[in-house]
Amino acid sequence: MATLTVLKFPTTDGADQMISILSDLQKQELIKIQDAAIVSWTEGKKKPKTRQLYDLKVLGALDGAFWGMLFGIIFFVPIFGMAIGAALGALSASFTDIGINDDFIKDVRTKVTEGTSALFLLSTDAVVDRVAEAIKDINFEIVATNLPKEQEEKLREMFVH
Repeated sequence: MATLTVLKFPTTDGADQMISILSDLQKQELIKIQDAAIVSWTEGKKKPKTRQLYDLKVLGALDGAFWGMLFGIIFFVPIFGMAIGAALGALSASFTDIGINDDFIKDVRTKVTEGTSALFLLSTDAVVDRVAEAIKDINFEIVATNLPKEQEEKLREMFVH
């Protein structure tokens, strides 16, 4: 099963730096990146800029509509108000099957703010100790993951700075 992980960075370019390192690790077959998207929120802007990183022809890549709907629920529903929020609320129920629930959405919404960036990473087959070594000097926080609780705690312990 693929792991969806959200990493938050204290700068607007932190997510770009991380994906660059992870892409190099993928070339070394130390992680498989199924798909990824970046949110970058420039200071003073009302909303973040989002972009999907992988070609949809790649096996396992998520549909652009997935990222669009997820980012809409997380970042834009509070802007649009209750009427649209109610409609999207019904759609968001389908996300719970893949570990994206209200807590996941709330955590991301409260932590990814102006002046920060986030990497939404769908990955498999990570050689965790080698990946951890390669990214140990990067300042980031694991905001959310769809891993079972005990695996999530182990992951968080590995990446505490």
